[in-house]
Amino acid sequence: MDDIRHIARPTDVPDFGLLNDLLWSDPADQEKDWESSERGVSYSFGKKVISEFLARHDFDLVCRAHMVVEDGYEFFEDRILVTVFSAPNYCGEFDNYGAVMSVSTELLCSFELLKPLDSSALKSQMKKSRNKRNSMVNSPPPTGTFAPQSV
Repeated sequence: MDDIRHIARPTDVPDFGLLNDLLWSDPADQEKDWESSERGVSYSFGKKVISEFLARHDFDLVCRAHMVVEDGYEFFEDRILVTVFSAPNYCGEFDNYGAVMSVSTELLCSFELLKPLDSSALKSQMKKSRNKRNSMVNSPPPTGTFAPQSV
């Protein structure tokens, strides 16, 4: 945990190493402890790795993100790990929910789901926003009291 605490912030994510693995590694139903990830970066890890990590640090649950899950959140292996993904309809390509996790003072987890917009409605809204931005860019320069003053 000290290695994680000592990561300089803010920082860019390197191509390999601890910070890269924290961001890109994923849980997977697999026999091996560690395997190359299907993402093509970092690793996937199995239940044994999570269980050993929890025991070593006296934790009950790993909460992670950075992986699209259909229902906004998804538990893994007897609820020892949860993935929370907060972006509904991610990139307009997935029809996923988003979720926000809250933890009570009794350490109970609850989730608020963020429903994805209808993809046709989303595309329409994106088009309206794009048109509005374009019209602002193409509008005439300001005049009168709002015009820039020469010095």
